[in-house]
Amino acid sequence: MAKRQKESVEKTDAEMKKAPKKAEDKFGFEQISDLVNLMKKNELTEFSFENGKFKISLKRGCGETAGAVPVQAVYPAAVPPAPAAVPAAEKPAASEEDDSHIELVKSPMVGTFYAASSPTNPPFVSVGDVVGPDKTVCIIEAMKVYNEIKAEISGKIVAVLVKNGEAVEFGRPLFKVDTRG
Repeated sequence: MAKRQKESVEKTDAEMKKAPKKAEDKFGFEQISDLVNLMKKNELTEFSFENGKFKISLKRGCGETAGAVPVQAVYPAAVPPAPAAVPAAEKPAASEEDDSHIELVKSPMVGTFYAASSPTNPPFVSVGDVVGPDKTVCIIEAMKVYNEIKAEISGKIVAVLVKNGEAVEFGRPLFKVDTRG
């Protein structure tokens, strides 16, 4: 009985080798390597392709960003303590004109906010620092890819609105910047 099964398996293997290959069966290591090189050349971090029964999804970028923060890194925020709340009656009347020079740096993606490139490094920016459009203000980790977030405006940091290691949503304000300088 075992001899018959072995002959049947060998026959099936031989038939499969002789059978013409479908286009989706011809996708091998060389094609995947070519796709990865194309992704690198075009600075893509994600690629998906589907053709009939064949599906491929590639993601790259893990650990390629300079100054990456380990995923486990959770350390105390370098955010100064919030001032004591002033009773509403004592607050000066703030008009929209007073805040016209305040801009927000918002999160461009969903992820985890990191104020520094590692737990031992100082934060990229602190309250009172002057930033320019190309200044990195934080890192947001999304799917193990560490993205450096630029200020995109010039001014003085007047508030850090999130804590280190905190999850952020798309569009969430991260910093308040006084654009007067």
